[in-house]
Amino acid sequence: MLPNFFIVGAMKAGTTSLYNYLDQHPQVYMSPIKEPCYFSSETRPENMRPEFQEQAHRGIRDTREYIRGPMREKRLAGLVVDWEDYVNLFRGVKGESAVGEASIRYLWSKMAPDNIQARIPAAKIIIVLRDPPDRAFSEYHHAVANGVVRWSFGDHIQAALHLKSEKLGILYPFLEYGLYYEQVKRYLDLFPRENVRIYLYEDYRAQFLQLWRDVLGFLQIDTSFSPDTAVKHMEPRVPRFATTSYFLMKYGIWLRLTKLSPRALRPVLRNVAFRRRNSLVMDPKDRQCLIDYYREDIRRLSGLINRDLSTWLV
Repeated sequence: MLPNFFIVGAMKAGTTSLYNYLDQHPQVYMSPIKEPCYFSSETRPENMRPEFQEQAHRGIRDTREYIRGPMREKRLAGLVVDWEDYVNLFRGVKGESAVGEASIRYLWSKMAPDNIQARIPAAKIIIVLRDPPDRAFSEYHHAVANGVVRWSFGDHIQAALHLKSEKLGILYPFLEYGLYYEQVKRYLDLFPRENVRIYLYEDYRAQFLQLWRDVLGFLQIDTSFSPDTAVKHMEPRVPRFATTSYFLMKYGIWLRLTKLSPRALRPVLRNVAFRRRNSLVMDPKDRQCLIDYYREDIRRLSGLINRDLSTWLV
């Protein structure tokens, strides 16, 4: 059994929640690894910056062992590079009519649309697009929360703008993830228009029930099913002290502290160390810089998908 639909992105646009809600539906089977990234051939260790290559190779070995085991627990990500392993992700299908996965790099990837079309030409494609500056701001704070970066958002933007390398890392493809026009066009050029659904993150947040039922109708499954949305997935938090968090995460100190702390005390520690993402607001200068960077792409995308995207330019 192979997947017959893909949530291809964008990054930081609610795809993790959508994956988990669909996973509750009795007529849906979601890959136990949300993001196997098999079809995005660019996401391989040899295309990564040197400091990430060994970690990527370890991840591939660990993922292979996981797939060849019982796969009882779900995983957010795990790089799958062998076709046999990819097919095995779906060996648990038991008559579900909608079978899918949700690798967010498939939208950015130049190779994923062709690779998917070659293997599964009748696949249905779900795309959720988010205001590019907001998307970048969210990704940046996710990196800060994980102790990957400790400089300001403005410095992060400038470093990405002046980057000369296209090796995968923290700065590439940070800005490129939000250049949606060519990304969406690749899918529209390869798949029948009726097999591609394009949503906006704003609709996802403001009109979830309407969007949810449209997704179910698109997948031709029971549209009356309502998921449990009480649990928030990938809810962003931001370190109160970025530099301290950077070193705590980098050297594994935070993980050890969490494991050694009584379970009842862990929420208190998180509240001390982190604050909610909505407590931060993007500097207007940083937003204007990103609007200027994305302006022409947004204009072209608006015509391509026939949606008014003017709110992305303010």
